[in-house]
Amino acid sequence: MFDLLIKNGKVVTVDRIYDASICVKDGKIAAIVESDHELAAKEVIDAKGNYVFPGAIDSHAHLNDPGYNWREDYEHGTAAAGVGGFTTIVDMPLQNEPALTDAKIFDKKEEHVSPKAYVDYCFWGGLVDYNLDALKELDTKGCVAFKSFIGPVSPDYVSLTIGQAREAIEILKSVDARAGFHCEDYSIIKWEEGRAKKKEKNDWRDFLNSRPLIAELVATQSIIELARELEAKVHICHVSHPKVAELIRKAQLEGVDVTGETCGHYLTFTDEDVVKNGSLFKCAPPLREASAVEELWKYVNDGTLSCVGSDHSPCELSEKSEEKHGIFGAWGGMSGIQNVMQVVFSEGVVKRGYSPTILAKALSEGPAKTFGIYGKKGAIEVGFDADLVILDAKKEWEITPESLYYVNKISGFVGLKGVGLPVCTVVRGQVVAQDGKLVGQKGFGELVKKIK
Repeated sequence: MFDLLIKNGKVVTVDRIYDASICVKDGKIAAIVESDHELAAKEVIDAKGNYVFPGAIDSHAHLNDPGYNWREDYEHGTAAAGVGGFTTIVDMPLQNEPALTDAKIFDKKEEHVSPKAYVDYCFWGGLVDYNLDALKELDTKGCVAFKSFIGPVSPDYVSLTIGQAREAIEILKSVDARAGFHCEDYSIIKWEEGRAKKKEKNDWRDFLNSRPLIAELVATQSIIELARELEAKVHICHVSHPKVAELIRKAQLEGVDVTGETCGHYLTFTDEDVVKNGSLFKCAPPLREASAVEELWKYVNDGTLSCVGSDHSPCELSEKSEEKHGIFGAWGGMSGIQNVMQVVFSEGVVKRGYSPTILAKALSEGPAKTFGIYGKKGAIEVGFDADLVILDAKKEWEITPESLYYVNKISGFVGLKGVGLPVCTVVRGQVVAQDGKLVGQKGFGELVKKIK
């Protein structure tokens, strides 16, 4: 007898959609049955003809735990993830105190967050100028990738020069690890910020102009060239524009091992949202023009961008205050970990006509392969973890503060309306969210390490 049976669902993979029942035993997918055989299980979930997706993997989350728990923590962040259809999150090493930069910090972080997690989680390792000698031990611990900045970063972290990045990539190549980069050229941004601040008063166009597309292009091309020279693995985080995606596409065709990610907000909102609404839509790289949003979808659909993450970057409302901090000092980041899956379905499948398979590619298989956890996560296949999401394609929704599980219930996504909502989230065979409500057990989530 199986532990769980999900029947009457439309199973979504990266290349097809088909009717099948999914059988779960000991947390794993034990069988996928396309016939009408009678199947026995301790628990049965009727998908009622809805889509059944592989569990989504958030490639880019800042849960701020330990250290900045007043912005977000593992209890609230993983609860929100589960309700939204993310069964695994890949947590960033910064906005942690201390940043995750060596093996001892890795162990302490795991001990601190494991009792709080509702869904499974991976760790990005830190990549800064003072921990190059700790990168190999962090890889041994199980970090799935290493995060660095080629641009301005918050005071609790450190940017790298291109020379430092070259040495770091060389070290990571020796253990077959992937380096991820926030690609915006430091010198361009700092110079443009300085020019803008000479004005008597700044507006939101000044912020947008201080982070021009050329800064993202220059930094991305530099990282690609390092990967080409060293024959190493790199990842370009939060791509905001199709011209950046095109650099990645060309490099991939030339044999460079470069992966790319964009985020739900870059596929939904535009620079006009920043101008109109201010700091709630402030992020880096910034939101781009409407035509760029449409073109960016094409690079998700063709697989150039293998991941669509949240870049969940929460804060207190006061940190977003333009009056208190000014345009350049207000917190930059958007909270979205609970809403990415529904937004990608509504904006991509319903509004733009892409196949639902785009979600299986960009939210599941793509991230799993990018971060070395495919085989355990990332697909509806026998032997994989039974991470599954039932999505009602006809269910209308509006994002409200009350619906959010965050510590701080503020988000640029509040007020957005759409169609298609996750209604059941299963992690390793256990239901953690049902009909928009958290039903899972705190501490059930487990650390997932890179498969060696």
